[in-house]
Amino acid sequence: MELPPKLRDWSLVQSFLAVADTGSLSAGARLLGCSQPTLGRQIQTLESELSVELFTRHARGFALSDAGAGLVPMARQMQSAMQAMTLAAAGQSKQLEGTVRITASVFASHHLLPPIMAEIREAEPAIQLDLIPSDTTENLLFREADIAIRMYRPTQLDLVARHVADLELGVFAARSYLDRVGRPKTAEDLLKCDLIGYDRNDLILQTMNEMGWTMRREDFAMRCDNQATYWELLRAGCGIGFSQVGVARADPTVEQIDLGLAMPSLPVWLTAHQAMRQTPRLRRVWDLLASGLARA
Repeated sequence: MELPPKLRDWSLVQSFLAVADTGSLSAGARLLGCSQPTLGRQIQTLESELSVELFTRHARGFALSDAGAGLVPMARQMQSAMQAMTLAAAGQSKQLEGTVRITASVFASHHLLPPIMAEIREAEPAIQLDLIPSDTTENLLFREADIAIRMYRPTQLDLVARHVADLELGVFAARSYLDRVGRPKTAEDLLKCDLIGYDRNDLILQTMNEMGWTMRREDFAMRCDNQATYWELLRAGCGIGFSQVGVARADPTVEQIDLGLAMPSLPVWLTAHQAMRQTPRLRRVWDLLASGLARA
């Protein structure tokens, strides 16, 4: 199916899809990294050039008109083609310089990556690094990041992944909390204490149930999905929780509780788009990240 001639301006198509996907100018502008007035002018320009109303405006934002909805599949084709061209061109770069964008969870970005990033900068000063701390899944297919550090194995067909480490997990609490309530000696003692769990994320629940403990969300006195905040709640003495051993043992205000439990480890995967993996600067940063995370 042919795109209308005036819809071949990629910047206007990109603006159209951003508003179609988010339902508002403000959210679309944040997605594209531009101002709301600029995005509004681009939508008006596109509608003027095509002589059609793409959206209906209402109090809660923008909804696709029938005409706009009919153009979305063609705009998606153009988006895919532009992305494929961008990835192919980037993958041809032979220089060991430029920018590499790395994304990881907020917790990993704060506690694991800074010394590794410093080593990379020392080893390769011509390579600039962008670190994107995020607990959402950044899209490697659309160059939101070049390399992702995940705690699970990605399944997308166009991605390559490498298992680089397994992080040991343990049970920890603030010394101040344990001084106040006592130190549990058995699993039964542990369940009598205030436990810190996740809110909507069911990972801790699943893990404990797999270990033979029947747990419910309500059995946790404090709940938080953000791992960086979770860690600060633990350090502040809100209760007993779970953390990476390497991080927690480095904090003198925190004490490990050894109940002889066989805790699972946390796998660490490096992921990149297969078209970008052979770019020299990405391959170099990939190898340095793998080495640093293995030591962690």
